[in-house]
Amino acid sequence: MNNIALLTIGVTLLGSVLVVLGVHAYTTGRAQRAALIDRLSSAGRIESGGRRRRFRGVDRRLRRTRLGLAIERKLAATGLDLTPGEFFVYMLGGVLGVWLVAASMLAAFFGPVAGLIGLWGANAFLNWQRGKRIEKFINQLPELSRILANATQAGLALRTAIAMAADELEAPAGEELARVADRLAVGASIDDALGELADRLPSRELVVLVTTLVLSSRAGGAIVGSLRNLTVTLEQRKETRREIKTQLSQVTVTAYAVPVIGVGSLLMVDAMMPGALDRMTGAFIGQTAVIIAIGLFTAGFVIIRRLSKIDV
Repeated sequence: MNNIALLTIGVTLLGSVLVVLGVHAYTTGRAQRAALIDRLSSAGRIESGGRRRRFRGVDRRLRRTRLGLAIERKLAATGLDLTPGEFFVYMLGGVLGVWLVAASMLAAFFGPVAGLIGLWGANAFLNWQRGKRIEKFINQLPELSRILANATQAGLALRTAIAMAADELEAPAGEELARVADRLAVGASIDDALGELADRLPSRELVVLVTTLVLSSRAGGAIVGSLRNLTVTLEQRKETRREIKTQLSQVTVTAYAVPVIGVGSLLMVDAMMPGALDRMTGAFIGQTAVIIAIGLFTAGFVIIRRLSKIDV
């Protein structure tokens, strides 16, 4: 009987020790994993630019979600010095700010509407920054093609030519090519590295350049002649895009003037008749009319932007 009791006590103690060791190993592993994520983030993005990042906890949790990954991909294409966590917190602060301002200046009904517009504006801001970066990158493509042609004519490998172009070109082309060079340095193929570049900054010009480089690396051929012909074509497309943008500038201003006129009309009505917006949005008919008006102004903005968008 005593042996059974001693055996039971021993098994219990052994189980307790194993549980404690398991909990200790689990907590240590989680702490090491968090430290590794912080260290890698500091090496890549968190400490880039010489400043400490904010909202690390939010950023770490957000990156595990689909929304965080989508924000991270968009931020990578814009070149902004922000983490997904920072952008998310700033976006929520901005949405809350416009909500309170609209509710106090106009009426309580316009608070949620302004919040939704703030969310749309945050996404539109990222798209605008991405478009600016793509436009600037496209303008650098003729010089990039010229550098690659000269480097390959001098006998350098395509990988070396890309690394050399990354050193010589300014941002954003220099930064994007540096990413491509880093991917190639860790063993990625030219197809994958250049394909990721085309996905980050989609444009017809870049797709043509990437296709030329990929086909030349696969099958060989006169890559120098192809790149020189491509340089001339890119220069001509660059001038064409500039002319089209200049001619459509007035239409673009008109598209942005449409929603400004709508907001200005609301402010004018509220200034001439204080409390009119509260009385109007206090009834269902008034709320419906406001929603229809916002939809019409939005439709006008979208239609004008669509009509003024010409793909070259």
